Amino acid sequence: MFVNVIKSYRDIVAICDSELLGKQFEEGKFQIDVKESFYKGKEGKKVSKEELLGIIRSFSREDSTFNIVGKNSIQAALEAGMISKKEVGKIQNIPYALVLL
Repeated sequence: MFVNVIKSYRDIVAICDSELLGKQFEEGKFQIDVKESFYKGKEGKKVSKEELLGIIRSFSREDSTFNIVGKNSIQAALEAGMISKKEVGKIQNIPYALVLL
């Protein structure tokens, strides 16, 4: 999975499954564009599930926005207790969640 933390007045934590990087998904009028520049960026890195859980827990204590795409990434966010299943949407069967803390 890739994690990219974009520093702003409110940190943006972009998380995606590595196999989705660079792909686009559309369903009706909805679209997810898993851009490398956003989800990986210059500072982003590939992390293990354990590392991702730590990052999620750390940033969920602050005013952060999370943009999460992919089955494994969503599963980690669920395990960390940051989201519930009712907050997960799907486009072309790809799960995603947008969280503002």
